Amino acid sequence: MKQRKGKAAERGGIVLNLIVLVSFVVLCAFLYLVRRPILRFVGESWIVEDADSKADALIVLSDDNFYADRATRAAELFREGKAPIVVASGRRLRPVAGIAELMEHDLVERGVPKDKIVRLAHDADNTQEEAEALTKLAAQRKWHSVIVVTSNYHTRRARYIFRRVFPQGIEVRVASAHDGDFDPQHWWEKRKSVKRLTREFAGMAVAIWELHGTRETSEKSQAVVGVRALNPLFVV
Repeated sequence: MKQRKGKAAERGGIVLNLIVLVSFVVLCAFLYLVRRPILRFVGESWIVEDADSKADALIVLSDDNFYADRATRAAELFREGKAPIVVASGRRLRPVAGIAELMEHDLVERGVPKDKIVRLAHDADNTQEEAEALTKLAAQRKWHSVIVVTSNYHTRRARYIFRRVFPQGIEVRVASAHDGDFDPQHWWEKRKSVKRLTREFAGMAVAIWELHGTRETSEKSQAVVGVRALNPLFVV
């Protein structure tokens, strides 16, 4: 009797393992068949675009590509009347020249009047440092809203960073510029595109780690200031 039960349990275990194996194979086959729609969804969902209304300024981020796609997109938005000013933000390469000057040249070539361009040269090594440099300019100009123009693959991370670095009183929206090296519908087919998106994922993780709670801290500070204004004896 015990021997029969043992054999039955053994057969049951084999059947269960076989079911698990078949299920795994079917799942792998399914994922393989739908891999393109999934990868396409990942690429397309990473790009954000919300430049649907006017702002005080267009900000073109540094390190545009060879074809000046960011400058092209900014010039299009300027002609559409989205903002009266275009900021050419760029890293310094020499004491008297840098990417900002090159970007200004690209914008003028695409129809933006030179007197409508504000050059901002800085020494930022990443998007967060660039946002911090631009915060000072926005405060000096007393802007209430800006549209950040950057490459399509960089839009989601740029918006996340700028919305946490810029003061609460400045609305930040993002415009996506076409990039010849990143096609969201076929990004996995080119090594350069895969590397760019992978770096964006890593950069986003770092930004979330470094800036998490920034807005919450800002709101708390404003609340404390408000309470102090009502009660001078208030102590934190």
